[in-house]
Amino acid sequence: MSSAHPTPASGSSTRKGAARVKVYPEPPDAAAQSGSAPESVSASIGSNTAALKQLISTYLKPADVANVEAAFEVARAAHEGQTRKSGEPYITHPLAVATILAQWHLDAQALIAAILHDVVEDTPTTKADIAKQFGKAVAELVDGVSKLDKLQFATLEEAQA
Repeated sequence: MSSAHPTPASGSSTRKGAARVKVYPEPPDAAAQSGSAPESVSASIGSNTAALKQLISTYLKPADVANVEAAFEVARAAHEGQTRKSGEPYITHPLAVATILAQWHLDAQALIAAILHDVVEDTPTTKADIAKQFGKAVAELVDGVSKLDKLQFATLEEAQA
């Protein structure tokens, strides 16, 4: 997939543990965008969350916007304590992914899956938990995205196809 997930050389992780911290590589421009103080990180997350809500409100129904917001709260709580290599809260990654998909005007299920895409893989939250709260289709999307990381390709061309 991308550098969003650690490899043995780039980060460390543990799966399904209650007291774990997962460290992810920093996006190239994250340090310049976020500032160094925790308040600026929180402000940045809040600002990016508001920007996402404003964007999706232009094309989604209010109920769908509310579901996307609920997914964000679930992901934020599930990823609490997990950080990127830069020290930023991990939630910045799924928020960025969802924002990219919102710019393409993908539907609410796709946005919710983007926000939750690492929750099943990296936290105690299960696929059944996601299905119960957001529906089977979202749970299947999350499960499918989680499995993309595990695909092995013989060549770079196969991986990019």
